[in-house]
Amino acid sequence: MTDSALVVVDMLYDFIDGSLACHNSKNAVRETVSFIDRMTAGQNGDESEILDTFPILFVCDHHPADHCSFTSNGGTWPSHCVEGTHGGAVHEMLQPYMKEELAFYKGCDRDKEQYSGFEGMNKAGQSLGEVLELMDIKDVYVCGIATEFCVRATCRDLLEAGFSVHLLSSALGYTDPDGHLAALREMEASGIGIL
Repeated sequence: MTDSALVVVDMLYDFIDGSLACHNSKNAVRETVSFIDRMTAGQNGDESEILDTFPILFVCDHHPADHCSFTSNGGTWPSHCVEGTHGGAVHEMLQPYMKEELAFYKGCDRDKEQYSGFEGMNKAGQSLGEVLELMDIKDVYVCGIATEFCVRATCRDLLEAGFSVHLLSSALGYTDPDGHLAALREMEASGIGIL
């Protein structure tokens, strides 16, 4: 299983119960924890040893308070995932699985919108794609929020980079049910496995 990893996209409070709360997001968190439990079942040792055999990488929207995507600055979205706020934190059920070197922050530059996890960097300045390659990962499972935006953009970039991509359809939050289904159909047609 060492050639598999999970990428968790934007399971942050503002997308779960905050300013941009999405459909199915609370259930998506529970489904993600359930998936992690299934993938690591029967393994002994503490959490850090388990995560060595099934790495879990987190993509996090992480904005300055004056980010260009906010409606207050002429952007599309209400203020969300501002660095240092509760809304920008990963859900508490997932925090035990977070390792700082496997957390990738996007949207940090006030003048740039970033949807794909590939645009994020960890604190060491490495990208998601670089770290997956360093770990020799082939199969990437993806869950997160929202299907139509950051999940789709991240899956597309993973596929283009040559990874085998598997989307956990029960572990997704979305802004619109019809848009969610359309995005799933589009991703499946492009070669992404829908589980």
